[in-house]
Amino acid sequence: MAGLARGRLAEERKQWRKDHPPGFVAKPRTKADGSTDLMIWDCKVPGREGTDWEGGLFPVTIVFSEGYPNQAPACYLPQGFFHPNVFENGQICLSLINDDPDLGGAWRPAVTNKQILQGIQELLDDPYTRSPAQRLATELHAADPEAYRRHVRAMVARYPADREGAA
Repeated sequence: MAGLARGRLAEERKQWRKDHPPGFVAKPRTKADGSTDLMIWDCKVPGREGTDWEGGLFPVTIVFSEGYPNQAPACYLPQGFFHPNVFENGQICLSLINDDPDLGGAWRPAVTNKQILQGIQELLDDPYTRSPAQRLATELHAADPEAYRRHVRAMVARYPADREGAA
């Protein structure tokens, strides 16, 4: 099965190089010895234009298991990232990358890294608050939209796109 996961990821890497959304970054991590680790990808997701997230470029780590593509990868924003669907450890709660149908999982082996990253971009501005991972962010989103926006803008300031040379 390990061969299946690595083969699929090598193909996704080729496809990404040919065609990826503007402003997004996704590449397998480089190991200390200089070799490529296809099982961990370091990515950047831009905030969508016209939203409070615009101007940010948010680091996402995707961790694949040997069971990929039959098992969904785990996706992480930085620890402590402010968002209703991000756990304290940074793990992203998104149905697209949840492979437990009893918990509303929508994972399918045909889902690509490109779709995952675009789903995360969409989730930033359109949180699913009926299944919160972070109490404060969820409460502010519902009860105090202006305070929520201030927290979002703080995330943008912490991870500005211009710092990375991308928009």
